[in-house]
Amino acid sequence: MTNDESEREKKNQRPLDKKQKIEDGTITSTATTIDGAAYKKSLYAARDDVDKLLIEKACGPIMVRLAWHDSGTYDIGLKDEAWPNAGGANASIRFKDENSHGANAGLINAIKLLETIKEQHPLVSYADLYQMASARAIEYTGGGPNLEIRYGRQDAPTSFGAEGNLPDGEARSNTNKFGGTSGSTSTEDTTAGGHLRKVFYRMGLNDEEIVALSGAHTLGRAYKDRSGQGQERTTVTDGTTIQKFANGTTASFHTGGSSWTENFFIFDNSYYTEVAHAVTEGDTKSSEELLKLSSDKAIFKDDHFRPYAMIFRNDLTAFYDSYKKAHKKLSELGAKFVVHDTDDAPLVLEGKNAFGQRRGSAVIKKSINMANELEK
Repeated sequence: MTNDESEREKKNQRPLDKKQKIEDGTITSTATTIDGAAYKKSLYAARDDVDKLLIEKACGPIMVRLAWHDSGTYDIGLKDEAWPNAGGANASIRFKDENSHGANAGLINAIKLLETIKEQHPLVSYADLYQMASARAIEYTGGGPNLEIRYGRQDAPTSFGAEGNLPDGEARSNTNKFGGTSGSTSTEDTTAGGHLRKVFYRMGLNDEEIVALSGAHTLGRAYKDRSGQGQERTTVTDGTTIQKFANGTTASFHTGGSSWTENFFIFDNSYYTEVAHAVTEGDTKSSEELLKLSSDKAIFKDDHFRPYAMIFRNDLTAFYDSYKKAHKKLSELGAKFVVHDTDDAPLVLEGKNAFGQRRGSAVIKKSINMANELEK
């Protein structure tokens, strides 16, 4: 890579050419014959470095947000247009004109952290690297389920132009409505639940998946200088409360922001417990400083969201089962997979299943029926 190319990369504005080869670090349309075994080897090596980064920088939550915001541009209504016009998990967020969108405030920090790993493993696409870091924040430092996500994504050559495809946590002060009309489709609604549906239905996701993905807020914090939500710091985030990773080691984190849960590096179902307190019982003294946005409360207030939220609050296994499927689906939205395993099989890395046996959809449906009966 020349010095000029390197400089453009740092600015997240490097133009891509369809004839570029993979040596520059980006899988393009000419890379369809790349050896799956070689690529898989690079993925394993990159995963080791990602795991180290997540521990050293305590940056797991922002990696989850990065991957979600990359995937979250997807518009299923545009799926028949030329790739990557529909958006999705294609690393278009690495370009400055997209990562500078208001909803992406602060994500340039995650992009810069992963750039070092990209330089060490140039064969791995940015799109795969972003989704890997997100998955490992849940599986590894978070102690959640093994997500078994697929790899081999091609990187988009341009950014996704439309701003406004991501969800709002609160109604906008200028309209008193959630969402807006500037995205690829309107997400504007007078209610938080209606707004969430317009955002996620546009991506092809359903009510169960909306509620399951909301549970990722068990990780991380909101920052007032980025989203405008939460406090500058709380007793949970000011450094006086020790935070730990799933393996019990202490997380050395920068202070500030508002978290949704007390242990914001651990991936569990405590998010639902805290939101339920606010909606059904009122804030207790122990949870007054935990963040609960209107979009969070909607999953317990909305009649169709509530049964899932109740299940996930009471059953960690059920939450893990639904979350795993929803996360995997989200990570593949709009993705163009150009590298495969042997016999053209999807490329998936081996990993220890940290949670054990999963419950099937039949069990979920049975639990929903039970929840509905209890509410009658």
